Amino acid sequence: MPETTTSAPPEVLGAPGSMPNTNATKCPGRSAFLTRFDHLASHVTRWAGSPLAFVLAFFSIAVWAACGPAFGYAENWQLVINTGTTIVTFLMVFLIQQSQNKDSVALHLKLDELLAASQQASNRMIGIEDLDEQDLREVADFYVRLAQRAKDGSKNKETHSIDEEGMPIDRHVAHADARAR
Repeated sequence: MPETTTSAPPEVLGAPGSMPNTNATKCPGRSAFLTRFDHLASHVTRWAGSPLAFVLAFFSIAVWAACGPAFGYAENWQLVINTGTTIVTFLMVFLIQQSQNKDSVALHLKLDELLAASQQASNRMIGIEDLDEQDLREVADFYVRLAQRAKDGSKNKETHSIDEEGMPIDRHVAHADARAR
C-alpha cells in the first residue's frame, strides 16, 4: 500500500488561508509513489521531446538499417526494430498521458482563476470542462452566434456574456443540484 502523509509540514501549508506549496517534497495526502511517478513522467516527457532524444532515435534507426544487409534483411532483423519501437511507444503513452493530465488540470485551474478574477467574465464558465459533449457544443454555438453579432454589430464595442441567455450550463448546474439533494 502506498505511503501517504497525513499532516503537512509547515513549508507546504504556508500562512493560514494561503494556497499550499505543492512544490514542496511532501504535499498533504499525496502518495510518495505517485509523486515519484509524476516526477519521472515529467522528466522523461521533457527528455523525449529534446533534440538529443531525436538524434539518438535517428541514430538507432540508422544503425539498424545499416545492419540489414549483414543480417540478410531476415525476420529477426525486422523483429528487433518492431519489438523495440512497440515497447518504447507503449511505455511512452502512459508517461505522456500523465504529463498531459497534469498540464490539463493546471491549465484549467489557471483559466478558472482568470474567470473568477474578471468582473466581466461569467463565473458559470468555471468548471465547464465537466459538461457533456452536447452541452459543450451548445455553448460553442452560443459563442459562434456571439461572434456573428459582434461582426454584424455596430462600431460600438459591446460586451456579451453567457449570462445573457439560458445555456446548457444552467441545465447542468440544476441537474447537479438535484443530484446533491
